[in-house]
Amino acid sequence: MEDIKSVSQVNMFIKNMFIREYVLNHISVKGEVSNCKYHSSGHIYFTIKDSSSQLSCVMFASARNGLQFKMEEGQSVIVQGSIGVYERDGKYQLYAQKIVKDGAGRLYEEYEKMKKRLLSEGLFDADRKKEIPKYALKIGVVTAPTGAVIQDICNVANRRNPYVQIYLYPAKVQGEGAQDTIIKGLKYFEKTDVDTVIIGRGGGSIEDLWAFNEEKLARAIAACNKPVISAVGHETDTTIADFVADLRAPTPSAAAELAVYSYREVEVGLREMAHSLKWQMDNILRIKKMKLANYQLMLDGLSPKDAVRQKRLFIVDCEERLNNIMKQKLTSARHQLELYIEELKGLSPLDKLKSGYSYVSDIEGNNVKSVSQIKEEDKLEITMQDGHAFVTVDRVTEERR
Repeated sequence: MEDIKSVSQVNMFIKNMFIREYVLNHISVKGEVSNCKYHSSGHIYFTIKDSSSQLSCVMFASARNGLQFKMEEGQSVIVQGSIGVYERDGKYQLYAQKIVKDGAGRLYEEYEKMKKRLLSEGLFDADRKKEIPKYALKIGVVTAPTGAVIQDICNVANRRNPYVQIYLYPAKVQGEGAQDTIIKGLKYFEKTDVDTVIIGRGGGSIEDLWAFNEEKLARAIAACNKPVISAVGHETDTTIADFVADLRAPTPSAAAELAVYSYREVEVGLREMAHSLKWQMDNILRIKKMKLANYQLMLDGLSPKDAVRQKRLFIVDCEERLNNIMKQKLTSARHQLELYIEELKGLSPLDKLKSGYSYVSDIEGNNVKSVSQIKEEDKLEITMQDGHAFVTVDRVTEERR
């Protein structure tokens, strides 16, 4: 009996055949978009067809970064990716990695080659880019004189700061000769006193934006002596001019936001800075005053005047202490003197005389204490309490003991 395969085995066999085929793993297919559905998960499911056949395709959300336009019914596109088998349904489909509009494929390849070359030359390096002036007063704009771009820039600039002047250099931004007029606009503004130059246009296909992918314009932007802001297309559009410019804005309106400072914000900022500066000055003055007061106290403590005052206070204190000591000494001396007076009173002859005693002395003033010191006819002086008596000795009688 012959070998019988399951459906899963057959589908797996076919899948492996697709995987082993190099051409099917690196393929570009051209066709018209049909049944395009953007899933909520981020995946895109669609079909590409020609006059006689169709091919199911899917682009997973992880690969959508390279998609620069919204896919719509009837578009002619070139899908790059690999063909594989979905085993569950037994169907094969194209797994898209990159999708470009038909006719843009060659331009896109040229764009990528130029981008790599200019990158290797350093034209995209951040260190060569000029800083955009924060407070620009004059701004040059190189764009079409009609259309929404210049109107959007003027509206935003007028809203943010009516005192900033906008100068327009009318230029072609699409088609033959567009890059030459844009370069002329850059060279014109290089000779003026504008602070910043904006180059830009609205969105479009890669063919519409190709003037901003030209190498000649890229080198003119890199060589411009004025800061250049590139505002080409919508946020998803990226041109060589965006990489070379000193600053890339996603839209022309955003370019005006970046180039024109807000007058009201500056006013508010200045008031806040003035308040902050006043507070800081007051704080500094308060600290300085405190330090000055401390220094004044230190100087007062070290000044000769204070030293003299301290010495005077010391002298006054010493004088007071000396007076107290002298008073104590005098009091003590007076007390001692009084004791001595009392003692002397006890020994004083005058006090004895008051008690009824008399003092006898000879004519020469010698004290006569014994009868042996006198004889008859001697002259004696007797001192009594209330006077003196001068007598002559009549008789001397010595008492026997």
